[in-house]
Amino acid sequence: MKNVALAIVWRRFSAAFAMSLLALYSRPATAADLIMMVEPFYTPDRAAEVYQPLIAYLNAATGHRIELVTPRNYHFFWRDIRQNVPVDLMLAEPPITDYRAQRYQTEPLVRTAEPTSYTLLASDQIENPTLDSLVGRSIVTMPSPSLGFAVLLDFYPNPVAQPNMLSAASSWRDGIEIVFAGEADATIVPTWLKDEYPNLIPIKTSREFPGIALSASATLDAQVKQDIRDALLKLHEDATMYEVLNELGITRFEATSAAEYRGADQMLKDFYGYK
Repeated sequence: MKNVALAIVWRRFSAAFAMSLLALYSRPATAADLIMMVEPFYTPDRAAEVYQPLIAYLNAATGHRIELVTPRNYHFFWRDIRQNVPVDLMLAEPPITDYRAQRYQTEPLVRTAEPTSYTLLASDQIENPTLDSLVGRSIVTMPSPSLGFAVLLDFYPNPVAQPNMLSAASSWRDGIEIVFAGEADATIVPTWLKDEYPNLIPIKTSREFPGIALSASATLDAQVKQDIRDALLKLHEDATMYEVLNELGITRFEATSAAEYRGADQMLKDFYGYK
């Protein structure tokens, strides 16, 4: 009799536990908790400042709770990319966007309206600088697999006729400061940044790539994806949200797809771990 009573108690406990699990994992999409990782264009502290207005806007506009993840540097970022560390959303440049879309079936939702390109800038202390005249000199960049580093390798494909590439910058502006400090002869930066430093000499600008994209994981709920896409596509229509776009240095987001980025991952082929 005692055993029967225990069995009844156990069945009731099991049923209650099962109902608790069902409630936990059946939360509506409007209460989704999402992780958004960003490419480390900035130090973690600065990235938190730059992207906080965007996160706040998305939280308010979609009703989903989004947590920002800022990798310490490109070394950790590239490791996480290759290991396909689970994140719901990622803001990244074309090579990383394409790499993940082809290998992990992530879906680019929107991109910045402005295309992406990089420009090599030389110190004004160098007389008549050219690509050839910088061979053997120091050029500072952010570490691999940043697009800036990849573009620099594209500018100097001959391994015996290359500059000394210093992957010491913690941000693109930091690279400029390193040149001003006399610790490097040149730096490579996003082209939109060059106009802020007219005392540096433009040497060469890369081809244009599609804008930086926000991609969603293959497993993210379709409605959640649509909520985020819709919110970002109409962001520029709200004048009160100017700060969000201004902090990102863009004018608007536009719709995109994986097809627009196809082939961009080839810029990563010379970096360790690419496959």
